[in-house]
Amino acid sequence: MAFVVTENCIKCKFTDCVDVCPVDCFHVGPNFLVIDPDECIDCTLCEPECPANAIHAEDELPEGQEIFIELNAELSKIWPVITEVQDAMPDAEEWNGKEGKLALLER
Repeated sequence: MAFVVTENCIKCKFTDCVDVCPVDCFHVGPNFLVIDPDECIDCTLCEPECPANAIHAEDELPEGQEIFIELNAELSKIWPVITEVQDAMPDAEEWNGKEGKLALLER
């Protein structure tokens, strides 16, 4: 089992989680982060660090977020690893908590 970054990260992209990851399994895209499921060691350190509550254990995903299992696996293979905290998206606070952001995911 791995942890999964879900929809609420889109257009927020807070990076507090990458600072605590002991295996550097986060990858960064234009407006979203993903976790490489092959690298994640299920340490649980990232989940409480996410201010958007967008990281969940694969077997505890909120309803309707199952597609993000595949998206994390797919995008982690093409996006670069991120290991240091960066600024969130400029309007992250405005997007935090909004639903229906999947169509806004930039690849």
